[in-house]
Amino acid sequence: MVTSEHGVPLHSDAKRADMPTQTSRSGLNATAVVLQAPGELQVRELPLDEAGPEDLIIDMEWSGISTGTERLLWSGRMPPFPGMGYPLVPGYEGVGRVSATDRSGSVPVGKRVFVPGARCFGAVRGLFGSSAARVVVPAARVVPVAENLGERAMLLALAATAWHALESRGDEPELIVGHGVLGRLLARLCLLRSSRAPTVWESNPIRRDGATGYEVIDPASDARRDYHSVCDVSGDPGILDTLMAHLAPCGEIVLAGFYAERLGFDFAMAFMREARIRIAAQWRPQDMLAVKHLAESGALSLAGLLTHSAAHADAPAAYRVAFEDPSCLKMYLDWSA
Repeated sequence: MVTSEHGVPLHSDAKRADMPTQTSRSGLNATAVVLQAPGELQVRELPLDEAGPEDLIIDMEWSGISTGTERLLWSGRMPPFPGMGYPLVPGYEGVGRVSATDRSGSVPVGKRVFVPGARCFGAVRGLFGSSAARVVVPAARVVPVAENLGERAMLLALAATAWHALESRGDEPELIVGHGVLGRLLARLCLLRSSRAPTVWESNPIRRDGATGYEVIDPASDARRDYHSVCDVSGDPGILDTLMAHLAPCGEIVLAGFYAERLGFDFAMAFMREARIRIAAQWRPQDMLAVKHLAESGALSLAGLLTHSAAHADAPAAYRVAFEDPSCLKMYLDWSA
């Protein structure tokens, strides 16, 4: 078995030899990642809810590990919101094949689809629920994707999040804060939408590579104080005072990351700038369709963003690498074996 430099088992892109077939719609189990409690992650068998007439049964191929929301769930720092609680099955970046279709046959058996999550594990919460070998999900929730995207299709959720952040304002950001996967997708989309290349801040030198068509710099080296539009994807709750100091009068800051703690800022600085602060919420279906078209056409490159892969059985080690190794942009679990 091939392993990464971190000792996490890696897998090739080989697909399962057996193609999906029509499956019984009840009495199913699935191996799933279960966060039993903060810091306590297991891989175990769970019974699945019975599929209704509007549901699909999907055999998962891959699921991404989020270093934003899933890190907060894993550490126990996720702010409370409806549906929150343990034990839970995480994951909102799933890709799989339909093994049983709904009553109307809206998505054919064998079709590859993007799965943004599932709630089909009985008493175990699906938050967000795609990190499992099999899921039951309403047909209306999945997004059919082109075969050529392969495992890169799991990046559509982050691409749609980036697109939504851009659509929420009138022009593209001059400054992007953070050069993880979301920051890189934001920069790539900015270049597609405008001839003006953004500046990207990244404090970790390990993550400053991989830029094409834009510059990634150390925030401490930036003397500019006239950015009219800033998009923060760092997740740093203490970032606002720093951003205010680099903002032009009447400039705007869009918060597109996820923040575990209360955000605050010095009022005098914001007052002098007449600053505006806006929050970009979850992506919408139209955002997903927009980036799906761009990715499938090749206009939006998803290359170079999936850096680590692990067998689903090795999920506990994989989650630690995803959260603790700055060279890991995106870890995903392989459910195809």
